[in-house]
Amino acid sequence: MYDQYDALIFDMDGTILDTEPTHRKAWQQVLARYDLAFDEETMVRFNGSPTWRLAQFITETHGLNIDPHHLAAEKTTAVKAMLLDNVRPLPLLEVARAYYGKRPMAVGTGSEHSMAVALLTELGVQDLFSAIVGADDVTLHKPEPETFLRCAALLGVAPERCVVFEDADFGIRAAQAAGMDVVDVRLL
Repeated sequence: MYDQYDALIFDMDGTILDTEPTHRKAWQQVLARYDLAFDEETMVRFNGSPTWRLAQFITETHGLNIDPHHLAAEKTTAVKAMLLDNVRPLPLLEVARAYYGKRPMAVGTGSEHSMAVALLTELGVQDLFSAIVGADDVTLHKPEPETFLRCAALLGVAPERCVVFEDADFGIRAAQAAGMDVVDVRLL
C-alpha cells in the first residue's frame, strides 16, 4: 500500500502507541497539585508538540508563576511512573511490522527520545525502526519540519520520498512543511 515510498516515518503517541490517555491522566495529576483542572479538548490541540509547549500555555493561561519547563518536568515524571504499565500498541503498528526489512523506518515524536526508546522497547518493537527522533533531539518542534527532516536524513532518504503517519494537526503541518506525503491516521 505504501510501496511507492522509500521510507516510512511514524509519529508515536496516538499513532502507533496508545499513550494519550496516560498523558492526559499525568497532566490531571500534576495540575491537581496546583488546584487546576484543564480541558482535555485544549490538551488534544497540543498533541504532537513537546510537553513544555503545553506547560507554557497552561502557565500563561492561568497566570502561574511557574517555569513551564519545571511544570513539564513534573508531568514527564508522572507519565514515566505510569506509562510503561499502560502502553498498548495501536493497529497502525502492523504497517510498520509489514514494512520491516522492506523499507527503512523511523519514529519522529514530540516525546523525549529516552521515553520513546523505553516505550518501543517495552512493546518489543524498537528494532522495527532504524532511527528515533524525539523532542530533545531537535530545536524546532512540530509544526516545524525539523523532526521529520532529521528522520529522513538519518534514514538517508530524500524528504519527498518519505511518507509520514500522524494523528495530530501539528505533526501533519510539520510533515507537509518537510515536503513529505502524510497520512492522517485519524481518517483511517
